[in-house]
Amino acid sequence: MDFLTEGILSITWQQVVMYVIGGLLIWLAVKKEMEPALLLPMGFGAILVNIPMSGVLTQTMEGAGQVEGIIDWLFEVGIHASEAMPLLLFIGIGAMIDFGPVLSNPKLLLFGAAAQFGVFLTITVASLLGFDLVDAAATGIIGAADGPTAILVSLVLGSKYIGAIAVAAYSYMALVPIIQPFAIKLCTTRKERLIRMPYEPKSVSRMTRLLFPIGVTLVAGLVAPASVSLVGFLMFGNLIRECGVLENLSQTAQKELANLITLLLGITISASMKAESFINVQTVMIMALGVVAFVFDTVAGCMFAKIINLFSKNKINPMVGAAGISAFPMSSRVIQKMGLKEDPTNHLLMHAVGANVAGQIGSVIVGGVILGLVPGMLL
Repeated sequence: MDFLTEGILSITWQQVVMYVIGGLLIWLAVKKEMEPALLLPMGFGAILVNIPMSGVLTQTMEGAGQVEGIIDWLFEVGIHASEAMPLLLFIGIGAMIDFGPVLSNPKLLLFGAAAQFGVFLTITVASLLGFDLVDAAATGIIGAADGPTAILVSLVLGSKYIGAIAVAAYSYMALVPIIQPFAIKLCTTRKERLIRMPYEPKSVSRMTRLLFPIGVTLVAGLVAPASVSLVGFLMFGNLIRECGVLENLSQTAQKELANLITLLLGITISASMKAESFINVQTVMIMALGVVAFVFDTVAGCMFAKIINLFSKNKINPMVGAAGISAFPMSSRVIQKMGLKEDPTNHLLMHAVGANVAGQIGSVIVGGVILGLVPGMLL
């Protein structure tokens, strides 16, 4: 009885706040169906690691010495020591992606680059707000709209705020259907949103589909060597999909592997959500900066499309540019829905999908660029 009383009395107000945050993440996952595979284990993990003397954390016990906690162990082995979980997840993501729409219209690749503007703007803003370069860079990568990349960059750079960054990245990915329409309407007119884009797909040969992941890996590796692990695993997954002789492995990567790693990653990242390091002003600032990154990524994609339209005969609907973020396939679905709302006969989905998969490539390359540049700037 005394042990129970001691446990209850040792709960701090910060831990109570973390219980509320964990409950909110679970509610978003279950009630709103927002990234449930990640937010639910992340929310439950936030509760687990904030129970006083929790057995999921490594601790020293009287008479037993140091006892390894399962979540701390998973974090050390699966994330901290080798970045294994985020990288393995990229194999599954690569196996899910069909690069056909972007290969049939290669200029959509430009939107995958343009929509990364918010990353660098947020790094600048975070630095001006007092974050050191490492934490500013790790915060900016939230704008890539790519959870695994955000976790990997913040981990490799050694950011103190990996938990807040992971929560922000995945939460805002889930909120893309709310954030993007707001941002798009800020920078486009109804006339621009009504622009029609006939879909005339060009056939993409099997050889092109096979050479594309290999070529992207080589180019990205030469331009940003630090991106090889990110781009390489993503493209390896896509090569499994496109080779045509590993259908069973492709399906396993898309389903069992991706689901298992996603589940483990969600609950493991909660090791960095301990109340004493999570509840602070910086966490609130990171969440706010995450919104800035998402909004300006979307705006940058739209504005880039508008610039192209100044010189192009075949106009591009600026909303397609907004799909250049990496939130695949949510962003392309949002663009399709917004296009149909403006004109029920205007189908933008395939154009948006092309920009969206380009954003997946762009996000991992920009992550590699940051990993390559930031350590050198600290010398």
